Amino acid sequence: MTMVDLLEEIKLELTGGVLELEIEDSTIELIIKQSLRELDKYYDDTSMVTVPFSSCIDLSGSELDLKDKVNHIVKIYRTEAMGAAAGENAYNDPLYMQQWMIFSSGAGTMYSLKDYVMNYAAYAELNRLKNTMSTDLSFKLDKINNKLYINSTLSKPWAVTIEYVPKLTQVEQIKEEYWIDVLQRLALARTKIVLGRIRTRFTQSNALWTMDGETLLNEGNTEKKELEDMLIANSNLIAYVD
Repeated sequence: MTMVDLLEEIKLELTGGVLELEIEDSTIELIIKQSLRELDKYYDDTSMVTVPFSSCIDLSGSELDLKDKVNHIVKIYRTEAMGAAAGENAYNDPLYMQQWMIFSSGAGTMYSLKDYVMNYAAYAELNRLKNTMSTDLSFKLDKINNKLYINSTLSKPWAVTIEYVPKLTQVEQIKEEYWIDVLQRLALARTKIVLGRIRTRFTQSNALWTMDGETLLNEGNTEKKELEDMLIANSNLIAYVD
């Protein structure tokens, strides 16, 4: 969905391709941008980016600029362990190793693998105890200074993958049909409110015809309120800020 596509849909809804609107296309584009800023409070589709690990990451001017490009950071994942070479992963799956132990006939190999699995179990238990005292990969955002602080109680990774909710600044950022539909409905409701206010600016007495401004104004306010209530009720974000 592009700005032009959304603009044409709104004009078709209001004119049926026959009537003319009192407002220019540029005004409708401003209404769409206003609707996009409002939708930004509820939008929760995530994107991911992998960056080198640091306990304090300065995000100024990066893809994750907290002031201009990021709304929320949802979660942080380990991507590459500290012991891994470039492009490799140092993690070993003990259950995968256990399969080799079951089908192995060499006593020495069985002993080595069994010893490895037991050591891994002890290591996992130690990490579990560590995690009860300090949560691994917990994070804190400093939006004022554009910094991301990450806690690492276990071995420090080379890189981490950050899952985040981007800040909506353009219509083209929205890819999912659900959010496209919400934006279209919100922009249509706001356009009805604007047209309704224009058409009810003056009243006529003893006229042979009347404008539909009052109807459009009521429709727009009702649709906008219903849509906002639905978005608040279905929000997946931790907190809603008015």
